Parts: sequence; structure tokens; C-alpha cells
Amino acid sequence: MEPQQRSPLLEVRGNVELKRPLVKAPSRLPLPGTRFKRRPDQMEDALEPEKKRTRGLDTVTKMATSHPRAPALTARPQTQGQTTAPKVPKKTGPRCSTAIATVLKNQKPGPAVPAQKPAAAAPPLLGGKKPTKRPAWDLKGQLCDLNAQLQCFRERTQTLNQENQQLQDQLQEAQQQARALGAECRTLEGELARVQAQAEQSQQELGNLRAHVLELEEQLGTQEGLVQELQKEQLGLQEERRGLATRLEEQERRLQASEAALSGSQAEVASLRQEAAAQAAALVEQGERLHGLEMERRRLHNQLQELKGNIRVFCRVRPVLAGEPTPSPGFLLFPSGPGGPSDPPTRLSVSRSDDRRGTLSGAPAPTTRHDFSFDRVFPPGSGQDQVFEEIAMLVQSALDGYPVCIFAYGQTGSGKTFTMEGGPGGDPQVEGLIPRALRHLFSVAQELGGQGWTYSFVASYVEIYNETVRDLLATGTRKGQGGECEIRRAGPGSEELTVTNARYVPVSCEKEVEALLHVARQNRAVARTSQNERSSRSHSVFQLQISGEHAGRGLQCGAPLSLVDLAGSERLDPGLALGPGERERLRETQAINSSLSTLGLVIMALSNKESHVPYRNSKLTYLLQNSLGGSAKMLMFVNISPLEENVSESLNSLRFASKVNQCVIGTAQANRK
Repeated sequence: MEPQQRSPLLEVRGNVELKRPLVKAPSRLPLPGTRFKRRPDQMEDALEPEKKRTRGLDTVTKMATSHPRAPALTARPQTQGQTTAPKVPKKTGPRCSTAIATVLKNQKPGPAVPAQKPAAAAPPLLGGKKPTKRPAWDLKGQLCDLNAQLQCFRERTQTLNQENQQLQDQLQEAQQQARALGAECRTLEGELARVQAQAEQSQQELGNLRAHVLELEEQLGTQEGLVQELQKEQLGLQEERRGLATRLEEQERRLQASEAALSGSQAEVASLRQEAAAQAAALVEQGERLHGLEMERRRLHNQLQELKGNIRVFCRVRPVLAGEPTPSPGFLLFPSGPGGPSDPPTRLSVSRSDDRRGTLSGAPAPTTRHDFSFDRVFPPGSGQDQVFEEIAMLVQSALDGYPVCIFAYGQTGSGKTFTMEGGPGGDPQVEGLIPRALRHLFSVAQELGGQGWTYSFVASYVEIYNETVRDLLATGTRKGQGGECEIRRAGPGSEELTVTNARYVPVSCEKEVEALLHVARQNRAVARTSQNERSSRSHSVFQLQISGEHAGRGLQCGAPLSLVDLAGSERLDPGLALGPGERERLRETQAINSSLSTLGLVIMALSNKESHVPYRNSKLTYLLQNSLGGSAKMLMFVNISPLEENVSESLNSLRFASKVNQCVIGTAQANRK
């Protein structure tokens, strides 16, 4: 039997005692081999160790509370080498009860042992009265009593031994049956566990099957609904098919009619194709003719500009500003043209009184009138739009491949910067020639794009201050670093001039041009002079390199448009006391007058067709070399002040402009490839 298990006998004994009580010995005699010289009341004390050993071996089993306690079995003394049977767990259930009933049925009751009658000489029985005491001298009688008592005890001991042997046999048989029942019980328990596992698995499978059945029922319901919907849809489709069949028949009838019409249309399409081919040929011819007309327009336009003069001079008189004295009547006169007042004025008359003559003779000083004639004269009331209208055709010549140069000349405060760049505030009415010219070029270039021409524009803006070239578009760390820019040829054998370290910015709209002009205004060198609070002390040169291409005909053209705002010209006063600031203004004035003088010499040399033209005598003329030559068109604005106090400077400017107006430069040639 396995260790740590309860003996099956104890389980069986407990159940057996519930059915039938076993034979028990009422004797309290000591075990065999013990001493007999003990009184009956001492026998129970002698049996106490045996009872304790019996309790130590767990031979007495408690019964369940639901059954009455059975009498305890007399325990057999345990011998040496004999081990106590381990406890076997109590088994319950139908099968275990059936097995115990079988054991009880097969168990035979032991034979009844008849009670031994005591000997005659024996003392009275234990249950009777106490025998009379023999006298002390009756030793023989006492010995006989003791022998009879001993014989009685021996017989009872023999009877108890027989009973003990029977109980041991019954115990062995019960143990064997208990072991068999324990093996059968374990087998049944394993089978029960297996059956329970199978039952649980079956329950799980049953649950899965029920869930699957529910899912299938739900799917079945869905499929039935879908079948009903499909049946409805089928009915609708059948109805639609019948309608489509009707429409198909109608379409077939219409198709037959269309095929009949198509046969007639094909003939018409063939004639239209022939007509389209003829129109395409005519379109090509018209394109060739249009191109020829465009070339003729450019030729006539250039011829018209040449008739007006490849170098022209316009005079503009600025209006009197607020706070300035009003000039006397007759100081500036604008005689009408040959066609009367309707013709634009081309002449200007300036009156000047000789104060020195009046002082010497004592009579009023005589008035001297100086008359000048130019290509166009703009009175003080002329607006910026009227001025640009006269030069718009000249600006367009730059798109045709002709170099164009427009510059403003005059004393400081005469309105040169206003004419070229416009007034502050962004008012469209006072925009200068530079933004108006670029807007016009962008517009005309877009129109010529319909004829196959594409144009690109690259702008630069520099100033020449004291014969030093500065970039007016410089920003960041390069801002204000004059002297770093130099004028160089674009490449070996190239006639194009560029300014090193200057920004060349591609432009395509008016906003980009406005941003460049804003940067240039902030960077340009200005100072206060005797004639103007804010006078430009440098020549500003805005150059726009125009490149055009006609990809279809392989034509290219390119030319620069130069718009120059010259520094104010002033005569030096030799008696002026010079401080540190005046010396700086003196050096500026000397540099300005020197470059303006060189400009006049270059124009005279070009007019006289001299072999050497002193372009390199000034940075201004060297930079404008390609815009002043015989292939260029040049326009000079001479700006004068309407004030009588500036009459000397105004006359000097007008005389210089008259000399330039008398110059005739050779025929211009377009830069085409």
C-alpha cells in the first residue's frame, strides 16, 4: 500500500460497524505471558498501555456524524517489526457502498464461545457477591481458591486468544477486500475523471454546436432576406430589361437613320478637311505675312525714330513747390509750334535781366531773352503720363533689338529723380519713367508672345559716386561696400560690359521692379546742398538687359535699356569758405562736373565721328559705352527750375542740351542673330 494513505480496513471497519457489530471480548484480562498475581481491578490498569498503543496505530476510526458510533473493536497488540497500515482516504459514492455491502454479506459471524463454568472451589464470579473470606489458617483452601481462579483466568485467556485469532483472520480478509476495493475504486475514479473530461468536452462541443447553429440560423435569415431582395431586384431588372429592349429597338432605328446621315456627313467632312487644309495653308501664309509685317513695322518704327533723331533732347520744367516764390510773368515762355496751340511746344524762352548794367548806368537793367528749341518741351503742368507717352515708342525699340539710353540732366533740385523714379507714396499718377517703361515692356512682350516671341529681362541698378561704382541692390553684409564693383568685359572678344560683384536680378512683373527701386532708394548717396535739402550726389544707372527669341524661325535679339539719373550739376563758388563738410561736397561736385563734361565730350566725338571717343575718361561714359554709340538710340531730359534765382544754372543746362541736340549720330542697327 502506498505511504501516507489511510488503511482501507479502517474505512471498511467503519462501514461494517454501521451494519453489524463484531464479536467483542468483555474480558479485561492482560495479554498472554503477563503475570497473574493481579487483582481484577488491576487488569484494566495493565491493559492501558495496550490501549495507548492501539490509539497510536490509528486502529480506531471515527465515524461520520450522520451515523451512530459503533462499539470499538479490541485491538491486537502490535509486535516488533509490524508496521501500522497507512491511512486510506475515505471513499464515498454508490460503487463504494455496494462493495462494502458485499463484504458485510460475505462476512461470517464467528462461533459463539460458551461461557466456562467456574470450578467448585473457585471463588465467586465477578458479577456475583463477594465470596466469604477464608480464615487465615486455611492456607490450603486459599491455595485451592487461587488455583481455581487461575484456571478460570487461563480458560478466559484461551477464549480471548481464540477470539483474537478470529478477529485477526477477519481483519486480514477485510484488508484484502479493502485493497481490492481500493484498486477498483481508483480504477473507477480514473474512469470517472475520464468520463467527466469527456462530458466537459462534450458540453463544450455542444455549446460550440449551439453557437454554430445560432450563427447558421442567423446566416440563414440573412440569406433569406438577401434572396428576397435579389428576387425583388430580379423583378426590377426584368422590368428594366424589357424597357431597355424597347429602347434598343428605338436606338437601332435611330442608328439606321444616323448611319444614313453619317454617310452624308462623311462627304461633308471630307470637304471640310479640304477646306481646313486650305485654311491651314492660308494660316501659314498669313503667319509669314504677319512676320513680314512685324519686321516691316520694326523697320518703319526704327526709321521713324531715326527721322526724329537717334539722339533727341526733351526739356522739362518742374512746377513751383509750396514755399517757393512765384516767378515773375514772362520769365519762362513756351511759344506755340508751327501748327498753333494744338501742337506740342518745342521751344522755350528764358528772360534774364543784367543787374550789372543797370548798376553802372543808373538806368533799369535791360532784359535779355534766351530762346531754345528742342524735340519737345514740357511745361510745369505736364504730368508723368504725358512725358512717358512721348518716349513709349523709343522704349519699345529695345524689344526690337536696339540699345536705348534715356538720362535726365540738370542742376540739383530740378526734378531729375522725380522724372526717372517718380514720387514717394506709390501714387500711380506720379510714377516715374523706370516703372512705366518696364510695365510697357512687359505688356508688349506678352503681346508678341502670341507671334512666337519669348523675352527675358535681367535688371541691375548701380550708382557712380566719386568715380566709384556701387551696387544699389546690395543687401546684408555687402550693403554700402563701395569700391568693390568694377566694369569689365563679359568675355574675351565680347562687346558687352558687366559690373563685377553687382546683382543681376531677373524680373518678370511690376512688383519685382518696385521692390528693386525701394532697395535702391535706401542705398543711394544723398546730401544737403545750397540748392537742395536732399540732393543726389551720384549718377544712378538702371540697366535692363532684354533677350528675345523666336524658336519657330530661329531668330534672336538682345539689347540693353539704360535709364540714368545724373547727379545735380552746380558751379563752384571760388570765394566760399570750406569746412570739413564743404570740402567733401566740393570733391563730390568736382567729380560730378568732370563726369558730365566727359559725357558732353563723348557725345561731341560721336557727332563729329572722331576716331577716338573718350569713353574711359569717366566711369559713367565707360559703363554706357554700348548705349551711346552709333547703333544706339539716345534721349536726354534737361530738367530746369522755374525759379529766377536759379536762372544761371538753368541757362547752363539749356546751353549744354542745345549742343547735344545739334549732334547727329549714325544710323542705328539692331542687334539680331
